[in-house]
Amino acid sequence: MKEIAFREALREAMQEEMRRDDKVFLMGEEVAEYQGAYKVSQGMLEEFGEKRIIDTPIAELGFTAVAVGAAQNGLRPIVEYMTWNFANLALDQILNTASKMLAMSGGQVGCPIVFRGPNGSAGQLGAQHSTAYESMYANIPGLKVISVSNPYDAKGLLKSAIRDNDPVIFMESEVMYGDKGEIPEGEYLIPIGKAKVAREGTDVTIVSFNKMMKVALGAAEELQKENISAEVIDLRTIRPLDWHTIMESVKKTNRLVIVEEQWPFASISSEIAYRIQKEAFDYLDAPVRRITSLDAPMHYAPNLVAAYLPDIPRTVNLVKEVMYLKK
Repeated sequence: MKEIAFREALREAMQEEMRRDDKVFLMGEEVAEYQGAYKVSQGMLEEFGEKRIIDTPIAELGFTAVAVGAAQNGLRPIVEYMTWNFANLALDQILNTASKMLAMSGGQVGCPIVFRGPNGSAGQLGAQHSTAYESMYANIPGLKVISVSNPYDAKGLLKSAIRDNDPVIFMESEVMYGDKGEIPEGEYLIPIGKAKVAREGTDVTIVSFNKMMKVALGAAEELQKENISAEVIDLRTIRPLDWHTIMESVKKTNRLVIVEEQWPFASISSEIAYRIQKEAFDYLDAPVRRITSLDAPMHYAPNLVAAYLPDIPRTVNLVKEVMYLKK
């Protein structure tokens, strides 16, 4: 095993897949000469050249359309957005072309493409740079949605995404690019659609993904001090969702709390809560509860940022509520 940063894990995944398959290429804003807005693509222009590491104009709809066309004609593009907030401009190509092409062509024209970049809040960036988009993209049939929380999963799942024959949405976070973690020395892949039990427990299940895993695991540590054993599940893939892992955990713990950086209406936690009450109702000893971002745009002031995002104390209190330990 070796320890590397999150950005390095992403870079290794892309480098390995580009060496393996000359149809894979990277394009996006500042990925080449500047070596990536967050230095994810550092050194890749030197290795692969300007025909495979391509700087684009600040025109998300335009360069996404070029990439989608390339994918439909046999190439395997990786499209990097400086933030998923900017990819709103490219939604027509992602939703109306990439996700639908296989169905519209009767299975004759595929679109093997990865759309990746940082997602959600990174602190004081204001309302237009702080939205989390997993639930929106997970509502689009034809897309696979991955949202990772650590270097090991980032590398293994990005490699699987690049090899996948369907369009894949790959969510990262600015605040995790410097996080370090251990990965194997050799090649490995992680299957799309398989959640991970990040911490085993017996009293309550906490489900989360992306950087909110830090909140979930932090809450589990605090709860352990009070002899409450929390099982923590990292979804990793949002669509397709690994219902089996969630169900089996709830059957064991009989309680479920979901932590996500999404607006509450029509969120991922909404879908999980519906499915669990439908298929595992008899196992529940308390209502499914969740903690989400507030139902409002993100603001800039530090106190409002803190109020907006889920945190460890509120998650701990919510767990105590489902344990009936709060008056």
